[in-house]
Amino acid sequence: MAVRTARIGAVGLVAAAALTAASFTSPAAAGVGLGHARTQQAMDAAVKDGVPGVTGQVNDAYSVWMGTSGVGNLTTGAPRSAVDRYRIGSMTKTFVATVMLQLEAEGKIDLDSTVDTWLPGVVQGNGNDGRRISVRQLLNHTSGVPSYTADPEFLKRGFTVEFLEHRYDTYTPEQLVDIAMRQKPLFDPGTAWSYSNTNYILAGMIIQKVTGRPYEDEIKRRIINPLGLYATSVPRTASSMPAPSSRAYSKLSLAPQPTDRTYDVTELNPSAAASAGAMISSSGDLNRFYSALLGGKLLPAKQLTEMKTTVPVSGAGLITAYGLGLMKFSPSCGAEVWGHGGNIQGSASQAVTSADGKHSLSFNFNGDWAGNSQAVIEAEYCPK
Repeated sequence: MAVRTARIGAVGLVAAAALTAASFTSPAAAGVGLGHARTQQAMDAAVKDGVPGVTGQVNDAYSVWMGTSGVGNLTTGAPRSAVDRYRIGSMTKTFVATVMLQLEAEGKIDLDSTVDTWLPGVVQGNGNDGRRISVRQLLNHTSGVPSYTADPEFLKRGFTVEFLEHRYDTYTPEQLVDIAMRQKPLFDPGTAWSYSNTNYILAGMIIQKVTGRPYEDEIKRRIINPLGLYATSVPRTASSMPAPSSRAYSKLSLAPQPTDRTYDVTELNPSAAASAGAMISSSGDLNRFYSALLGGKLLPAKQLTEMKTTVPVSGAGLITAYGLGLMKFSPSCGAEVWGHGGNIQGSASQAVTSADGKHSLSFNFNGDWAGNSQAVIEAEYCPK
């Protein structure tokens, strides 16, 4: 899943780059975070690897810790802010899955119904067949539906210097699905696992079909407003970032090298990610969301159990299993950690929490080509 062919919503980062940036620790980090020294060190290491800047927050039973490192603006040298808002990429999938499970709890959808039941004729062509795929298989990435972000033309427009010409392009969900249908299925539904952003474009379309309202409205009504996530939004086509926020940077290369030019990619039309990865949030809001979710405040026990019913994932570092819009992380010390990662141009983020939702960590790199994000999770949950 951490591959260049699926950058929107990819989980990990790739080879380190050598861009240098000054290190900065916020007063909050210095004053509160003595118990999070290794976490701060891991954030600093990401900056040494080439990430322009990092911002993060930990909420646990004892305190709120905020840490930053590096810069938020390569031109001015301004540091990252502990309260930055940033694009969260595929963490959007957890919000979408939560809405879907709420709809199931309300008796409005059966997750084992077929995609074609809700979106007749949408998934077809080149062997793709929505009559053979369940909604549940979309949510846990066992559908076999190819990711539109693997399409060669989409890759060129989104993740090379051609992005600069296409950053404000608008896509409809139907267009994104049509791009995916150019490819053959990855496997027969239910026989394997492969991360596909198309799965969650379809999930967003199904939410609208079930409720009569766009997925953006349902997330706001069901999650953002009840939890008071004031830094969280679901933009449709708006390209700008709300304040406070830092700049976002990319090498705009499918095989980035440390010496490649660095581009400011802060502004972009998020419709290219839509319900697979368009949302904006902050570390504090993400901690509140994942804590509430794992703490049983957003879903009945039955649906939370479904969300945590996983299929195995291999070759993804700490990520060992995937549920319904939820990743299981397995740090070396045996901690049980749940959450999601999210990459989009210029932004790489992680948000995780303990099994009971009482120890949460969220953070963001404002560069998409360097740094070890999973090392930050390891440092926080295995500090000794």
